[in-house]
Amino acid sequence: MRANRLIPFWLRNYRRQWLLSDLTAALVSGMLLVPQGLAYALLAGLPPHVGLYASLVPLIAYAVFGSSSAMSVGPAAVLSLMTVSALTPIAAIGSPEYIGAAIVLTLLSGVFLFAMGLFKLGALSNLLSHPVINGFVSGAAALIIVGQLPALLGVKAEGETASVKLLHVVEHLPDAHLPTMVFGVATAAILIASRIWLPMLLYRLGAPKQLARLGARLMPMLLVLCAIGLVHWLKLGEELEIVGDIPAGLPQIVVPDWNGRLVFQLLLPALIIALLTFVESLSIAQALAARRGERLNADGELLGLGAANITSGLSGGLPVAGSFSRTAVNAEAGAVSPLAGVLAALVMIPVLLYLTGLFSELPLTVLAAIIIVAAASLFDFRGFIHNWRYDRTDGIAMLCTFIGVLLFGVEVGIALGIGLSFATLIWRSSRPHIAVVGRVPGTEHFRNVLRHDVETQKDILFLRIDESLFFSNISAVEDRLLSELKRHPATRELVLILSSVSRIDGTALERLHQINKDLRNRNIRLHLSEVKGPVLDRLSRSKLLEKLTGRIFLSSYIAELALRRGDEGEPIPEDPA
Repeated sequence: MRANRLIPFWLRNYRRQWLLSDLTAALVSGMLLVPQGLAYALLAGLPPHVGLYASLVPLIAYAVFGSSSAMSVGPAAVLSLMTVSALTPIAAIGSPEYIGAAIVLTLLSGVFLFAMGLFKLGALSNLLSHPVINGFVSGAAALIIVGQLPALLGVKAEGETASVKLLHVVEHLPDAHLPTMVFGVATAAILIASRIWLPMLLYRLGAPKQLARLGARLMPMLLVLCAIGLVHWLKLGEELEIVGDIPAGLPQIVVPDWNGRLVFQLLLPALIIALLTFVESLSIAQALAARRGERLNADGELLGLGAANITSGLSGGLPVAGSFSRTAVNAEAGAVSPLAGVLAALVMIPVLLYLTGLFSELPLTVLAAIIIVAAASLFDFRGFIHNWRYDRTDGIAMLCTFIGVLLFGVEVGIALGIGLSFATLIWRSSRPHIAVVGRVPGTEHFRNVLRHDVETQKDILFLRIDESLFFSNISAVEDRLLSELKRHPATRELVLILSSVSRIDGTALERLHQINKDLRNRNIRLHLSEVKGPVLDRLSRSKLLEKLTGRIFLSSYIAELALRRGDEGEPIPEDPA
């Protein structure tokens, strides 16, 4: 029984009839792993074979712990950008120190993820709001595109910021290397055209809709093979910058250099990478689970992603995460269980053993085109327009995060995003919605006087507070009470409806004491209605209920009946203070 628990849940319940679907999905998604692994390793400033290593063992490790049936884990564009951003201040790109630091960074991010899973911290996925995530990803996509333009066009460009580098690219465009530019621009144009028109074309030619989408998604692998063939046939290896020799063989276990100073330098970048890995991967997995009617275990996802990154580091890879494009391909190809990921990893074994020489003549400009087109799909213009129309604060947070990434870099951009998430939350909660309500004629329901035709009493004022009361919003609540009392000078009974109040902190409690005292001096009773049980329990441990000038009512309707007939209790006592 104990040994059975060590077997993943999905494997214990696996059905034989699923095998063909998982095998098909593995073959299809495995074809996408090769060009993306090579491209994202180069984007991270690492040798191309490192991306292939990160596409092997991590897939198996994720399948052991993860809960998503079809999510494909591996190198990702944004993580590669964050990797190069974290490591360039530490070592020169491509140096042994740089590669060693990348391994430590990957291991640390994996340890953070796995530890969060062990401590059941799946709720950390709510640390960043989706508008902030979208703004960060869009900004990172812009940095990726600008960073790959020199390789795409065959120009030299310097600059620490995206704007400076883009300006240098434009200035040196007349000096662009023509064969490089032709290969790169043609590849990018074909990829864009295939995404827009190829599915429709294949569908009109009679291909099933699912197969038509798959054909478009597998175009990068086809273009890679065509580019390799052209370079080999036309002898362009000396004209174009190519990948070069890729060592054959399976990854070996790597023992990292646990330098204390290096670990300290990488702790914050690793934590940021871990957080973004989880949030982005969980979003992908949740979208897939909702479409398939499955349940997702957030803590299991943390464990799976942590194990994937730990094994990636130990096998000489780079940080990995769930990939939207590969997951979509995996799902459309028919993946039924995580076994599809395991089989996709096995597909990589013959590639690493026998086919690495094939990719040695791949032009770097083709990989740059693949990266640029993939990054362009990360822009979320619709999301920005939607957020701006629906909630300006979300739109501003998304825009500021996007600009922050462009101007100040990845780490500052993500820190700004986290700060904006908390600032937005505090700003909203500090401005609670408060409504003057009245009774809908012929019913016991109380509604906003500005939205409904209701009955009100001249000397009774009902106010509904639609937010918990705490230190940052109690002043706004008090100001609104005073302004409403000015608008209703005949008020002698003030009823606060607390049906939406789930908590009252110590600061708010002290201010309620003061409000009660001030209203007593103005000969106005303060009543509470529809108080939640947990809130009432906490209030009973304070002196507010003893000194409350009014009463606590079960409902607003009961309060109105009691106060209209004058059944409000004893006269207002004198304040002993």
